[in-house]
Amino acid sequence: MDDGKPTGPQAKWWSRPTAARPGRDEPESQGRPATGEDTTPSTPADRLGPTGASDPLAAPAPADRPGPTGASDPSVAPAPAEHLAAGPAPTSGQEPHPSLPAGPPLHEPDAYSTPPYGGPGPWAPAPPVQRPTPAHGTPVPPQAAPPAPVPPQAAHPTPVPPQGSQPSSQWVQYDPWGAPGQPLTQVGPPAGSEPGSRKNRPGGAFAGMLLLALVASGIGGGVGAYVERTGGLTTVELPQASHDNGDRAPESVAGIAASALPSVVTLHVSGTAESGTGTGFVLDGRGHILTNNHVVAPAGSSGDITVTFSTGETAAAELVGKDSGYDLAVVRVKGVSGLKPLPLGNSDNVQVGDPVVAIGAPFDLSNTVTSGIISAKQRPITAGGEKGDGSDISYVDALQTDAPINPGNSGGPLVDTQAHVIGINSAIRAADSGRGAERGGQSGSIGLGFAIPINQGKRVAEELINTGKATHPVIGVTLDMKFTGDGAKVGTKGADDGPAVTKDGPAAKAGIRSGDVITDVQGQRVHSGEELIVKIRAHRPGDRLELRLTRGGKEMSVTLTLGSSSGT
Repeated sequence: MDDGKPTGPQAKWWSRPTAARPGRDEPESQGRPATGEDTTPSTPADRLGPTGASDPLAAPAPADRPGPTGASDPSVAPAPAEHLAAGPAPTSGQEPHPSLPAGPPLHEPDAYSTPPYGGPGPWAPAPPVQRPTPAHGTPVPPQAAPPAPVPPQAAHPTPVPPQGSQPSSQWVQYDPWGAPGQPLTQVGPPAGSEPGSRKNRPGGAFAGMLLLALVASGIGGGVGAYVERTGGLTTVELPQASHDNGDRAPESVAGIAASALPSVVTLHVSGTAESGTGTGFVLDGRGHILTNNHVVAPAGSSGDITVTFSTGETAAAELVGKDSGYDLAVVRVKGVSGLKPLPLGNSDNVQVGDPVVAIGAPFDLSNTVTSGIISAKQRPITAGGEKGDGSDISYVDALQTDAPINPGNSGGPLVDTQAHVIGINSAIRAADSGRGAERGGQSGSIGLGFAIPINQGKRVAEELINTGKATHPVIGVTLDMKFTGDGAKVGTKGADDGPAVTKDGPAAKAGIRSGDVITDVQGQRVHSGEELIVKIRAHRPGDRLELRLTRGGKEMSVTLTLGSSSGT
């Protein structure tokens, strides 16, 4: 290169900004380059405005505008930056333009001069951004840094609301002077979070499911309660056994009761001083009924006795005979037909443990049936004694049973598995006083009931029906009832201060003397005077008995034949 111009292809350089230009009041020396030499030709005076300053509203001429000769004038250089007094001062925040290096221009000058600045040169600064003056009263938003360039695929400018409409809150940050296509900014919560906006929330679905479960459980609970109270939504029919003919085995309790009940009656007795209820059973077709003496005793000689059968029919009865020593009595009903006698058994055949059934009217509850077993045999018991002279004391060699017997059962039958009478229920052991219920004790059954053996009852009933009185077997001695030793002691004196051993009586004939102690009757041990009487009355008059006794410390045996005495 000999002329200082490049001969080959020239590199195209875009305009670079210069150093910061001075303001309108700054001296020109502040805008000079740092090297101290002026590398930019001065601007002609005709390029300035009328006052010598640039017109801020005048736009620079386009680069392709032709000069006066129709071609670019290479001799015309752009005005230096410090001579452009009309240009606006740099905006606060803008970086100063760095100075360009000294040297010849890198490209041809602009052929089209643009007044008043002239054509842009390689060292001319970029024209300042011109902004229109806003209307009076219009607020000007603060200047912001130019936004980053938006990629074409993401640039979706939001339409500007029509002029004159009041912008809503979402347009507060809109810059009307910003570059076109700038995305709108928004203040406040993100889109979709405004109050009232619909949005899918997992909590709402869970709450709905919980509410549905509660409603379903409430309905289910109500239905369950209804089913429990009413037995279901339909009529409930429970399974049940079919009707049978009522037949039972004859040896069962039901079979025994069905066979014996038609022959058992309830007695209601009333007298001038007292009344009572008891039980009896039919002996024959003539209307004879056997019961206890203490059942009919309240009637006396002028009281009333009413008999009620198991069918509910009633009939008046009269006393045939009674005996206080045996506690037995017979009454008779008249004008009644179709009576069914209750068959009699044999009490000597009874064994301990045999099942038995008791039938009666405890506490006036007619046709009551209870069952149990024979607990013991030959229990010597005494009952009565309210008169005080001993004339009303009964001595019974009884059958003990645990079949429940209560007041009102007295006189009723104790039957075996064949529905045969083996005893007459007469007394119970009361827990309060130890006396029989019909003798003053009112406690209920404690499982200790006593019945007169039917063998003894049969003999007494026959005598009462035939003669109106019963006979008692006797040995002809007077006993010392205050003796506390073991056995029955013959006393020293008898009734009316007579001898204790009746002259020419069964005992005198057998050689028994006063003071002897009888310890055994027919092989059964005797421990007291009452027991000796019980054992003797268990037999018939005329029976032969073998006795063992003690005399002066020596034991001896005697045999005697029982005598007879009239009962009361």
